[in-house]
Amino acid sequence: MRILLTNDDGYHAPGLKVLEAIAARLSDDVWVVAPAEEQSGAGHSLTLTRPIRVRHHGDKRFAVAGTPTDAVMMALARIMQDHKPDLILSGVNRGANLAEDVTYSGTVSAAMEGALAGVRSIALSQVYSREGAGDAVPFDAAAAWGERVLRPLLDAPLEPRSLVNVNFPAVAADAVKGIKVVQQGLRDYGRLNIVTNRDPRGYEYHWFALGQAVDTPAHSTDLEAIADGYIAITPLHLDLTHRSSMAMLAERYG
Repeated sequence: MRILLTNDDGYHAPGLKVLEAIAARLSDDVWVVAPAEEQSGAGHSLTLTRPIRVRHHGDKRFAVAGTPTDAVMMALARIMQDHKPDLILSGVNRGANLAEDVTYSGTVSAAMEGALAGVRSIALSQVYSREGAGDAVPFDAAAAWGERVLRPLLDAPLEPRSLVNVNFPAVAADAVKGIKVVQQGLRDYGRLNIVTNRDPRGYEYHWFALGQAVDTPAHSTDLEAIADGYIAITPLHLDLTHRSSMAMLAERYG
């Protein structure tokens, strides 16, 4: 089995090293094609206004000066065009990708791109509880449970153009309560916090941050599972059509 690893935290991110160790227990044919720099929050963006450069860092290892989507596209259409992967793993992200986070997430979007190309794709994220931890975020739960989570997904009959989103809770590996398959949650919108300051030249600047969220998880959502100490597994699909609204809208156009 040929596995492609990517992420949105960048080629040198600690979570990618964790993912490499997990993947090595599944296959001896593991490739890394990841963004050269952090691309958190890049979503499913694609670089169209500048050239994309690729650096070769050794056998089966490449860094792409672009977004997670760029990295997956470059891997499938150029770097691995003659030996495409059987599986794409994206992560392990430093921080949660729960609820509406998936619409912003470069980690999830890399898996989306893989799913669009017809490759089995899984996004993995490690939740953490202490703000400002930087590279000190503990990946213990992901490292210990990653293989156990992935093996049942390797031959699961997933629907075309679907992917799986995995989140590990912010607890020690031996404190994980188990694995739950849950639906995507939805928070009350209101997390945006804009930090404003002035640079040394006196000009005002603004920095987007995420403030405290008001969670309103329904029963059996990813938010609830993570809060309770479980690994949350959520199948996602790329058909965004709101089918129950189609008849209503069609009537309005006669």
